[in-house]
This record gives sequence, structure tokens and C-alpha cells, in this order.
Amino acid sequence: MKKMKNEAELIKQAISVGMKYAEARGAVEFEATDSANVKVEYLYRLLVHDKLIQPLPEDQVSQPSMRHKLAIWISKQKSG
Repeated sequence: MKKMKNEAELIKQAISVGMKYAEARGAVEFEATDSANVKVEYLYRLLVHDKLIQPLPEDQVSQPSMRHKLAIWISKQKSG
């Protein structure tokens, strides 16, 4: 997995947009105390469930790989 240019910024945007999407969908209400890791995992799994991103093989699911998937997802949202 090759890190994307400005991946950290993309991840921040993905979490922000993903939280709005999840809350508008009625799937979740995030708390101020929820960590970024919790949000990343929840959003990754929600987007996979909604078939908006391709799932990783279960043995490859990790924080870095989920973050990378979210960065790819948000970069495609911005360009599409």
C-alpha cells in the first residue's frame, strides 16, 4: 500500500464527510469522545456495507489500510 500525497488531510476530510453521511443516514450518532480510530473503523465498515468502497480481505483490515481506503474514497468524491 503506497501512501498517497496529502493522505493525512484526505483522512480528515473523509472522517468529516463520512460522519455527516452516517448521521444523515441515521446509522449512528458520534460522540465528542469517540477517537479517530473508532470513527475510521465505523466509517470503513459502513461504506463497505453500503457498497461505496471495496472491502479489504479480512486478514488485511488494519487502521492504516482502513485509513488508506477512506483517503481513496474521499479523493474520488472530490474528483467525481
